[in-house]
Amino acid sequence: MKIFISADIEGTAGITEPGEGNRERPEYAEFRAYMTDEVVAACEGAKAAGATDILVKDAHASARNLILSKLPDYVSIVRGWSGHPDLMMFGLDDSFDAALYTGYHDRAGADSNPLAHTLTGRIQRIVLNGAEASEFTLNALCAARYGVRSAFLSGDRGMCAAAAALVPGIVTVATSEGFGPASRSMSPARSVVAIREGVEAALSNGIRGGIPAGAAEWDLRIEFATPTDAYRGSWYPGAEHVADRMVQFRATDFFEIQRAIRFIVM
Repeated sequence: MKIFISADIEGTAGITEPGEGNRERPEYAEFRAYMTDEVVAACEGAKAAGATDILVKDAHASARNLILSKLPDYVSIVRGWSGHPDLMMFGLDDSFDAALYTGYHDRAGADSNPLAHTLTGRIQRIVLNGAEASEFTLNALCAARYGVRSAFLSGDRGMCAAAAALVPGIVTVATSEGFGPASRSMSPARSVVAIREGVEAALSNGIRGGIPAGAAEWDLRIEFATPTDAYRGSWYPGAEHVADRMVQFRATDFFEIQRAIRFIVM
């Protein structure tokens, strides 16, 4: 069984304030360790369920966060950003059996995590076929392009609920819940146990979760925080500047949506 793990940090147990995920701040070292511990727990759960090949994508900020000396010897890792439109899912292909997501957070504008955002703080919201999209939305649909099931997610309670709505049957572990700028979280020690058990359950006796519903046509709307970013993004081929801060792009192939996001946003 071949497993892909996309690892973020803002849904890690305990994290509450932006500096905790910023490599330039002293508190980052503590939360980097918690992020790594949760990834290791997911790897251990996958291994216990029979995984023989595990690839981890470090998918937060610099994409150089995980403490490599803590990773099990049966794991390989993708670090840094290649520039490929798969972004947080780079390294995935159709040879994988399931995708797992750790440290995930809710979409921009959600109140379930003080650090909720979608891709970058320059975005107010991303709307896909009329529904507000999170990073998980985009990444689960990326996995779907390869025919890979999304089986497990850990992160804030709002993200877990949204993931379950998008991918019925996915196993989730809610590490925290937001209250304005505050959060209530399980302890890091408890989160690693819950993640290890959750991943093992998601991959044992048949892979849980599945593939989100596709569409014949995709309508992407990106609402920026400033009109300057929208104007700049509107020059991507096929994009339309439909409002002061909004760019629209349509496609029949979801990879074209990913490509547009890569060049309009990132």
